[in-house]
Amino acid sequence: MSAPTLSTAGAAGTAPRTRTSPNRAVLRTELRLFRREPAGLFWIGVFPTVLLVILGSIPSFRETDPSLGGIRLVDAYVPVTVLLAMIMSGLQSMPPVITGYRERGILRRMSTTPVRPAALLGAQVGIHGVAALCSAVLSLAVGRIAFDVALPKQPGGYVLALVLAVLVALALGALVSALSRTTKISNAIGSVVFFPMMFSAGVWVPIQAMPATLAHIVEYTPFGAAAQALGQAAAGDWPSWSHLAVLAVWTLLLSGAASRWFRWE
Repeated sequence: MSAPTLSTAGAAGTAPRTRTSPNRAVLRTELRLFRREPAGLFWIGVFPTVLLVILGSIPSFRETDPSLGGIRLVDAYVPVTVLLAMIMSGLQSMPPVITGYRERGILRRMSTTPVRPAALLGAQVGIHGVAALCSAVLSLAVGRIAFDVALPKQPGGYVLALVLAVLVALALGALVSALSRTTKISNAIGSVVFFPMMFSAGVWVPIQAMPATLAHIVEYTPFGAAAQALGQAAAGDWPSWSHLAVLAVWTLLLSGAASRWFRWE
């Protein structure tokens, strides 16, 4: 009798092995590591919603404000907390991870294997982008359930502005990663950029309450334009094409700069 072939051996009970693609294996590993980081999960997924709950619990924040166009402060802060999750993801969470991989020589070693470093970078961008979007959905849900904040009346425009905001946040994080040789430097640069981005998003003062000149200047920043676009879509209007264009231009500029200066080692 001849020796059994591979197919007959499989039929006899030995299941053939399924080969997992390297990119999928990298994504699975990075996702597992991300889930083991409670600090990242808290600051991206929980903190923005906690901030919304704290602010919404203040009675004056639930009263209409003529200076905000007749909406309540809690209504104005829902887009702010949505953007805060993206800023946390792009500036505080992703750059230290990528810079740490470069600092420890992981990216350099990966370049000699079938798994290219780009797979790891793509996994990081995808994971942090999805985390920011999940946090945005959580903020919208809590705002609606706890404080009767209306859901976006222009959902298509809101989703478009949301996606562009995520892209610009991750592009900014990629640039910080490209410019940082060590994790300490990435943390320092991220912290320096973090607070101006929070201000432009309206964390301390909603853009609607800023003086006209300052608000006009802030609208040309990535998250100032995003805050305005999200606010317009929430109110039922299509986001201004000028705000969407600002987001698109910043995404292209930041992505191009990150590609230009990024080093694997």
